[in-house]
Amino acid sequence: MSNDRSESKNFIEQIIEEDIANGKHEGRIHTRFPPEPNGYLHIGHATAICLNFTIAKQYGGTTNLRFDDTNPSVEEVEYVNAIKRDIEWLGFDWKDNEYYTSDYFPQLYAFAEDLINKGLAFVDDSTVEQIAEQKGTPKAPGTDSPFKNRSIEENLKLFRAMKAGEYPDGAKVLRAKVDMTSPNMHMRDPVIYRIKKEHHHRTGNDWCIYPMYDFAHGQSDSIEGITHSLCSLEFIHHRPLYDWLIDKLEIFPSRQIEFARRNISYMITSKRKLMKLVDEDLVTGWDDPRMPTISGMRRRGYPASALRNFCEKVGMAKRDNMIEVELLEACVREELNKVTDRVMAVLDPIKLVITNYPEDKVEMLTAVNNPEDEASESREIPFSRELYIEREDFMEDAPKKFFRLSQGRNVRLKNAYIIHCESVIKNDDGSIKEIQCTYYEDSKSGEDTSGVKAKGTLHWVSVAHAIDGEVNMYDRLFTDPDPTGHEDVDFLEFYNKDSISVNKIVKLEPSLADAKPNTKFQFMRKGYFVSDDSHTSDKPVFNMTVSLKGAWKPKK
Repeated sequence: MSNDRSESKNFIEQIIEEDIANGKHEGRIHTRFPPEPNGYLHIGHATAICLNFTIAKQYGGTTNLRFDDTNPSVEEVEYVNAIKRDIEWLGFDWKDNEYYTSDYFPQLYAFAEDLINKGLAFVDDSTVEQIAEQKGTPKAPGTDSPFKNRSIEENLKLFRAMKAGEYPDGAKVLRAKVDMTSPNMHMRDPVIYRIKKEHHHRTGNDWCIYPMYDFAHGQSDSIEGITHSLCSLEFIHHRPLYDWLIDKLEIFPSRQIEFARRNISYMITSKRKLMKLVDEDLVTGWDDPRMPTISGMRRRGYPASALRNFCEKVGMAKRDNMIEVELLEACVREELNKVTDRVMAVLDPIKLVITNYPEDKVEMLTAVNNPEDEASESREIPFSRELYIEREDFMEDAPKKFFRLSQGRNVRLKNAYIIHCESVIKNDDGSIKEIQCTYYEDSKSGEDTSGVKAKGTLHWVSVAHAIDGEVNMYDRLFTDPDPTGHEDVDFLEFYNKDSISVNKIVKLEPSLADAKPNTKFQFMRKGYFVSDDSHTSDKPVFNMTVSLKGAWKPKK
């Protein structure tokens, strides 16, 4: 299947199309997404997910979901389930192609014995510190282990004893015999098996030795017949070992291809560092809406389509770069603008009384749910003499360019009337308690015959009909655009202690009383919000998704 897109192809597409043209693997395209189940997926993983699934679909291929579960110390079933949930939410289906590296433990063990039989691997009794010292430095060659010349028979005997559990953790490892003089440190007789007597989430206590990532990854790709093993640029130095092992084992020649990581400003894409935030209770969990995890973004109200569009807009690159978080937020706004109902919520209420409006009168006014959607329905909103408006929408002594409410000025109430501010009532401390206005009876929205002008429009909620709510407002989780990019400075130094504020005085229009969990709205003039599905409050709780402002523009 050829690529019929009109735009220029990225370097991965070019490689794939060249392989297809040359008849490599009979034109078959097979990719995989291989997460380790040691935490929740983040925005960086979303890039890899979108790439692997879409590139395979584009060329009529297949994508496997394979869990790289070779380290029982940090892996949990919870993470497996969370990963599957996130991939499904993003809109991708691996069908029946779900695999685990642990499925291949017997085959990987056989591969290791094959290397030993070929004189290409040996059991080493050296400690971790001794092995590190033996490897030398990037500027100086390494030195051979004193155990490197053990016979094939002795190595097989020792390796089988390792498998049988006869040695404690750390007592021995299996190393490949590659090249201790290589400028690539990964090629200096790397460890490929270690003893780890821990319970595995799938194999239980069947194994007490586990393959290292560099040994398991390429061979798992080969077992599954992966044609294009797409991974982030950090693994480029691992590729020579990937190829060496495939060559020496004489197995299916999967090809590793690296692409640049998507580093996003004010975010971190390291599960280890994200785990630290969770463990130190700096966030409420992996799905905290401030987290750059896919689960956190879902709970914050980011649409899956926005993440997919973001990944597409960023594209593929060969060098790591920093993407502005504003681009991601712009993608979120673009999607939400199409689908969200416009509703009224007053986040910092102050009472406004229309003195010439009948005290016992209630009107039901019509409002279009989403003016961006031609098929959108309308709803009715109660209007009465006493209203709440935003405190910031009134200024007692306002400058000329303040187009909201001020004494002696007019303003329109959304979907309602034009009002004129007459006076204010103050508390003993001088703060404003109540704003008093009059309205123009013939200025009703859609039926205005008053001829009165008003430059501004305000949202509002009827006092008698308002429901109480809570809103979680969010700021950046970090104060620095690159919190992990500073030498000798812990990234937590840039943790934003004010990244969340809880507003418990919100007044909502009555239609929001029955908002279903995870329903997204645009709070008029305030931003996009989503009804939270994890709150314990007896009031409706909404998470701020993104503000209305801050449209992204590319830097010149």
